[in-house]
Amino acid sequence: MSAGRVEGGGREFNSLLEELRARIADGTYPVGGSLPSQRLLAEEAGLSRDTVQRVLNELKSEGWIETRQGSGSRVVRSPIHLGKQPQETPRLRAALGPFIARAFAQSTVQLDVFTLTSESLDAHIRLQAETIRTREIRAPQRIELRMLLPSESLELPYPRAKTPVGELAESGQLDRLQEQIQERHRGITRRHVTSLRSALRDLETEGLVPSVAVEIRTVPLVPSFKLYLRRGVEALFGPYEVVERSILLDDETEIEALDVLGFGSTLTRHVNDEGDPNSTGTVFMESMQTWFDACWERLAATF
Repeated sequence: MSAGRVEGGGREFNSLLEELRARIADGTYPVGGSLPSQRLLAEEAGLSRDTVQRVLNELKSEGWIETRQGSGSRVVRSPIHLGKQPQETPRLRAALGPFIARAFAQSTVQLDVFTLTSESLDAHIRLQAETIRTREIRAPQRIELRMLLPSESLELPYPRAKTPVGELAESGQLDRLQEQIQERHRGITRRHVTSLRSALRDLETEGLVPSVAVEIRTVPLVPSFKLYLRRGVEALFGPYEVVERSILLDDETEIEALDVLGFGSTLTRHVNDEGDPNSTGTVFMESMQTWFDACWERLAATF
């Protein structure tokens, strides 16, 4: 790896580069398999396609992937297949891709999710839907998804424009910028909710999955963490890290803002140990499922 290229790439560049290296290493993107398209990676990471392209060029220069025009990017090498971890490879974290894949390997898929926008989940759900269509995996008999999102009426602390000084604040332009940012965030959430619902319901409409139930509700809570639950089996949990980054608004205005990035969350995996009710994993699973169910029944409203 060329240290000079990565050091000059910026925080968002390095975050995505680390995440994709980790996904290659843990088998989310296996040798011989394809990476998602640049568009999907850009949407999931909340980055420009230019940044995604630079990350893919770096992975190509390191020898992990090859790219062909019109065919996307394919993994050609992995630390697992080299017999050792290369020095540049970061410490592996739990990944959402394998978690969703394990859920879809069951005859009944049961997922409970609490998140900020559902961008990451949407990408992985669509990937599983495609593998069902191409017969790469056996279709489940039933899919059940419950998802909690923050209420649209909330004034979220992120994304938020960094407080300016001088004329911008005095003119009231800050309030207008903030409303634009919040509306952009709401638009992202609506778009991915629609995409996710369609991906799953189409499986039922096309006769590929006999039964699909997707229910999405909102709660008056600002997510400081993301939570994915396979009911009674395992969980992924990760706090959102607040970062500073540039946001491009619909009118091409670029502003500095405080935000959280899906790729910036370090996820930890917790597994229910049915043989030990006092194990850390079991206690975590039971407590978070109880928390989710209480929010769902007592705080939530229809999205």
